[in-house]
Amino acid sequence: MTRPAISVLVVEDEEITAEANRVYVERVPGFAVAGVARSGGEALRFLRRRPVDLVLLDLYLPDLHGLEVVRAIRAGGLMCDVIAVTSARDLAMVRSAVSLGVSQYLLKPFTYATLLEKLTRYARFKDEAGVAAGQGDVDRVLGTLRGSSGLPKGLSRDTLDAVAAELRGRPGGMAAQAVADAIGVSRVTARRYLEHLVELGTAVRMPQYGAVGRPELLYRIPMER
Repeated sequence: MTRPAISVLVVEDEEITAEANRVYVERVPGFAVAGVARSGGEALRFLRRRPVDLVLLDLYLPDLHGLEVVRAIRAGGLMCDVIAVTSARDLAMVRSAVSLGVSQYLLKPFTYATLLEKLTRYARFKDEAGVAAGQGDVDRVLGTLRGSSGLPKGLSRDTLDAVAAELRGRPGGMAAQAVADAIGVSRVTARRYLEHLVELGTAVRMPQYGAVGRPELLYRIPMER
């Protein structure tokens, strides 16, 4: 039996970004955009009329902060999950979002590959069924959503996020040694994380040619929007 498409409400006040997010979501197999809201109030009115599975929610809206929207969703008993989208890197805000039940946190600017990874995890989480035999089963299901599973052996999510953050701050690209120096790991370790980002489609490699010798590889995250 085919599972119905996961319905998504895109909440974003900037018209171009809202359309880009809508197109991104529609490209992911098994997902369908139920609607696009340009403000917090519009999002809440939509959800009261038409429940959805997931809200892709920008936190900086013209009328309400995204966390206020989440509080209103919970207070109204609306059963939907939320992925928060923001350019803010304030960890206190991240903790507040988690405490309100936000499922995942997506930093702008992001690529289609990054959103694909988040939504794929979410779909796997939704597909989990049955009764947990013990703590291990619970941890496995939560790990599917949070992304603490699925990494190659020896890689950690925190370090991967740190590497990605360094690349986002350097749109011109960084060499493995520069990343290693920035986050305090060896060059070999940094390169493993960088190559994993390339495999995910989040980062790309590009050669930098010098005066002599072999070209140095730089890694960068394309800024699609």
